[in-house]
Amino acid sequence: MARQIVMDTETTGLEPAEGHRIIEIGCVEMQNRRLTHNNYHQYLQPDRLIDAGAIEVHGITNEQLVEMPRFANIADEFYNYIKGAELIIHNAPFDVGFIEHEFSLIGRDIKLDDICTVTDSLAMARKRYPGQRNNLDALCKRLGVNNAHRTLHGALLDSEILADVYLFLTGGQEALLLDADEGGADSEHRVPLADLGQNLPVVLATESELDAHEENLKRIEASCGSEAAWRTAFH
Repeated sequence: MARQIVMDTETTGLEPAEGHRIIEIGCVEMQNRRLTHNNYHQYLQPDRLIDAGAIEVHGITNEQLVEMPRFANIADEFYNYIKGAELIIHNAPFDVGFIEHEFSLIGRDIKLDDICTVTDSLAMARKRYPGQRNNLDALCKRLGVNNAHRTLHGALLDSEILADVYLFLTGGQEALLLDADEGGADSEHRVPLADLGQNLPVVLATESELDAHEENLKRIEASCGSEAAWRTAFH
């Protein structure tokens, strides 16, 4: 399977045509739907002020970027990192437009479609959940992805969260197997249930557990005014 790179950028504003620039690039690499930890993360000096509204979103200030490299300084490294990969980006036209603009400013006419495959996860989500909110926070809530640590937008953090969201969108529960090295299940070592034969232990409920279960059923029946479905379904 081709390399997949989940990518996000933060910028000084909304429109490269108005002189806005990239100030942060965050990338998370996956191979065979597993994190490789070969990530790419870089803050950039934009040579212009960040809009106040943008600072409210991502929390990156002008002072933080004074000593950071310019895009020209990291262009080759970044190009080589993404070349040949499938880029997964939420609202891809925004990030792609900024990245291509940055290359154009250093005299390089690079179109990402020519060197990568670009997948827009926002378009995927809109197709799956038409008429609903499909920003990253809404998708996390809908799909059960934990983003409690996300108080501000950040390119690398958003890429990590988007990797989870993308895996849920494209493979459901496989997202839980994100990284075998971090305690997830390893597909190469999973054994089909049928291959376990008759060696599975059978653990029966104790009398006290059965009595407690009966009491719960009686409380449910008293509350609902009818017999619990359990009695007819499992007896």
